[in-house]
Amino acid sequence: MKATLLICASLMAVDGDTIRCDGVTMRDMGDGAPFVSGYDTPEIWTNKCPQELELARKAKARMEELLSMPGVRVLDSGQKDDTEQHRPLVWVKMPDGRSIGAILISEGLARVWTPEYKADWCSK
Repeated sequence: MKATLLICASLMAVDGDTIRCDGVTMRDMGDGAPFVSGYDTPEIWTNKCPQELELARKAKARMEELLSMPGVRVLDSGQKDDTEQHRPLVWVKMPDGRSIGAILISEGLARVWTPEYKADWCSK
């Protein structure tokens, strides 16, 4: 899949799976493909239980930590999500080629997303 490298003077975490590059909010897809696969993290603002909020804060903090590392690349897929905001769908890659999504999944801060996925961060 063809991607365009974005140069971000300012790069920050909005939450565990959303970034802001120079003021533009973007949805990271991890190792996924637009509308086919990706990853999901718990919600900070629309959480359904204290456990989800706690995990959401940890995911955001880890995203912030990873984004602050030198050599992080943001690649634009050229597509936008189907939310009201129409966020660009991007891949955020570490200097060693790993995606931030894969790192968060491996650390238990995210889950693999597919179109059939139903988020439930409150069940034990």
